[in-house]
Amino acid sequence: MKKTFLILALVITTISAQSQKKKINWMSLEEAVAAQAVSPKKIIMDVYTSWCGPCKMLDKNTFQNPDVVQYVNENYYAVKFNAESNKPINFKDQVFGNPNYDPGRSGRNAQHELAGALKITAYPTIVFFNENGDTLLPVPGYKTPNQLELYLKLFYNDDHQSINTQEQWDEYQKDFVSQFKG
Repeated sequence: MKKTFLILALVITTISAQSQKKKINWMSLEEAVAAQAVSPKKIIMDVYTSWCGPCKMLDKNTFQNPDVVQYVNENYYAVKFNAESNKPINFKDQVFGNPNYDPGRSGRNAQHELAGALKITAYPTIVFFNENGDTLLPVPGYKTPNQLELYLKLFYNDDHQSINTQEQWDEYQKDFVSQFKG
C-alpha cells in the first residue's frame, strides 16, 4: 500500500511540475541594475499600464511563450515597469516619481517621470538597456514572439552596433531567420 501511494504521489508531483509554465524572472529596475554590477547583462524593460489591452496581450501571448521565456531568462535581466505607478525609482543617481499621480482615479493616470525620461509615448513599449544601464532603444507596440526575437537577438549579439542606415536595418530584418516557435 505504501509503495502504491508513493508511486501515485511521485506521478502527481511530476505531472504538476511539468504543467507549471516557466515564467520570466521579472524584477525592479533597481534590482536589475544591482544585478548588472555583479554579473553584467543587458536589461529588457516591459513598460506597460494597467488599462492597456495590447500590454495584456504582450504578457499573455509573448512573455509566456516558452522560447521567449528561456531566451530572456538566460540572456537578460527582465524589468516590469508600470508607466503610471506612483512608486519612486532610483536610476542613474536620480529619483523618479509621479507627482501628478491620483490614487482615486480609475483608468488612465499621470505618466511616471521615468517613462517621460525614457521618451515613452506608447504602450506597451519594450526598452533595451546595455550592460551599463544606458538606453539602447525603446521599441513601441505589441510584438509577437517572433517579432520580439529579432530585437532580443539584435541587442544580445550587439548587431545593432553595425547598423547605421535604413538600408542596413531593412537588410538585417530581411536576412533574420526566426527560431522561436510561436
